[in-house]
Amino acid sequence: MKARSHRHRVVIVGAGFGGLEVARRLGGGEVDVIVLDRSNHHVFQPLLYQVAGAALDISQIAWPIRHVLRRWKNITTLMAEVAGVDVANKAVLLTEGDRIAYDTLVLGTGATHAYFGHDEWAEHAPGLKTLGDALSIRQHLLGVFERAERESDPAKRQALQTIVVIGGGATGVELACTIAELAHEDMPDDFRCVDTRAARIVLVEAAPRVLSGFPEALADYVQHTMEQLGVTVLLNHPVTQLHADEVICKDQHIHAGAIFWAAGVRAAPVAQWLGVEADKAGRVKVERDLSVPAHRDIFVVGDAAAIMQEDGTPVPGLAAAAKQEGRYVAQVIGARLRNRRPPDAFRYRNYGNLSTVGKHTAVVDFGWMKLRGRIAWVVWAIAHIYFLIGVRNRLMVALNWMWLYMKGERAARIIISRKT
Repeated sequence: MKARSHRHRVVIVGAGFGGLEVARRLGGGEVDVIVLDRSNHHVFQPLLYQVAGAALDISQIAWPIRHVLRRWKNITTLMAEVAGVDVANKAVLLTEGDRIAYDTLVLGTGATHAYFGHDEWAEHAPGLKTLGDALSIRQHLLGVFERAERESDPAKRQALQTIVVIGGGATGVELACTIAELAHEDMPDDFRCVDTRAARIVLVEAAPRVLSGFPEALADYVQHTMEQLGVTVLLNHPVTQLHADEVICKDQHIHAGAIFWAAGVRAAPVAQWLGVEADKAGRVKVERDLSVPAHRDIFVVGDAAAIMQEDGTPVPGLAAAAKQEGRYVAQVIGARLRNRRPPDAFRYRNYGNLSTVGKHTAVVDFGWMKLRGRIAWVVWAIAHIYFLIGVRNRLMVALNWMWLYMKGERAARIIISRKT
């Protein structure tokens, strides 16, 4: 890496929605920016479930970080994994042993899966946070039906075709619905020995309803629509035991060919790196300007940050919130560098909550207006296409959805092994 210049250096850890927004807003300015990420790509997480469900290819929702930031010569991108932060000496510590000095540090490391004290469940119930997760789920999902095609025992075949999704939030609902459509609508004509329409898709939720962040009427509509798609919804069923081919929840023993986890998240260990207070999910309790208490030169954005709204509810862990936080932090850094008055305290603007329920319907909560059905799906689709990076990706995703919904064909149904 080239020698450090005399200019102020901002180090951004994590190229998610928040970190990338900070970098782009500081691009071209009189400041040196270093973006660190353990992957070489930025991924549009809201559509990961469509990669897992074979509706989209990874190239349509992920972009090389270097390519996204190529136009700004003051930004350097490094692929590296962070092991900690030396707060006293203002340096980021890498797993390889290197140190990267900073004047200002922005941590946007996101979150990972939370198994509520049962980390051993991760081996049998993978979650969905990265491209690797999505590809692994897709491989496992498609492999289940391939194994069922060869199975002659009806009971074993039905067990193989039972897929359990744990968690009734947006990710769980969307994943369960896309799996149901894949099995019940898109694949039946492709198999000869197994009827994929007999596949049993089960969504298990510990709470009394799905989509707890939505109004109850919309949540009830979502549950009804899921059941019409062939998803069995089990509410008030906390998981007590989980094995490779079985889920035990309340009075249910469900033998399954695949189990996927969408029940909770925990922040990356940022609080441990900094030695500061965190909430129950491991998120750093930040100040109103998103800086870390007692460390004005360190900011936390996105899923790793815990900050309350004016009504006392936490800022949600959504892409829109992370982008707003990233934009705000860039403004604070810019104001400090120019010795100007910083902006007022961060205020999250809720532009709506959206979730799909299969490929034809969705729910949208704008607060002042609530939508459901096909019109809500159109709003959802437009919003997601808008947030994709690049004209090519927007066009390819739109065309893919059009083809999927007209023909029911998922082009990404490829199982990749080390031999192929």
